[in-house]
Amino acid sequence: MGADYLELDVHMSADGRLVAIHDTTLDRTTDGQGPVKERSLDELKTLDAGSWFNEAHPEHADNAYAGAEILTLDEVIDRYGQDVRYYIETKSPKDYPELQDALVSKLEAEGLVQSGSVVIQSFSQASLKEVHDLNPDIPLVQLLWYSPGEDGQTLEEWTGVTPSPADITDADFQAIADYADGVGPNYLYDGQPVIDADFIDQAHANGLLVHVYTINEKDQMRQLLDWGVDGLFTNFPDRLKEVREE
Repeated sequence: MGADYLELDVHMSADGRLVAIHDTTLDRTTDGQGPVKERSLDELKTLDAGSWFNEAHPEHADNAYAGAEILTLDEVIDRYGQDVRYYIETKSPKDYPELQDALVSKLEAEGLVQSGSVVIQSFSQASLKEVHDLNPDIPLVQLLWYSPGEDGQTLEEWTGVTPSPADITDADFQAIADYADGVGPNYLYDGQPVIDADFIDQAHANGLLVHVYTINEKDQMRQLLDWGVDGLFTNFPDRLKEVREE
């Protein structure tokens, strides 16, 4: 379909295994409940992690998804090796104190750092800074989420990493550039753009790549490519491939 990376979120089981699952809790995407970190790998493996998708997205439903297991990072890498590149999201060290070290060790052991096959992203500055300290050769992207604040007008970044896009300064971008190679902002909130070409130009001027999420419509893809973004997250990489080939 033309994708450049396989994107996945990584959590850690109660017995210290790295597992690929988006949410901190099991409730939304499995038939289990409670935090991922409170279940052993054996317990996680008993859960149905696929049927929810068929129910939530009937237009994309497939019987093959029913009963799908939560995969370990080991299983994902064993299947794809260095044939693909991995774009991995980590969570806060306060939730998983041992995750960063375990992840970096795994990526190094598989040769994925040396081959340039991995990028790590996170909303957590602490997580990215820890990864940077462990191995500064791993490309890192600081995720950003902009949405209206209490006044309903001024945009705020939900973790406080930056001020609003309208107020962001070179110093704000430079603070990120001290540990990361890029920023990963949302493009839209409630259907309205929250960043513009000036934001992208300013990030570039401060030595940062810009990888925007999640873009599924071709007109939005065209707009962002015209603005000079370095990467896009999409649920439809075939659409993006078509746009790039226009």
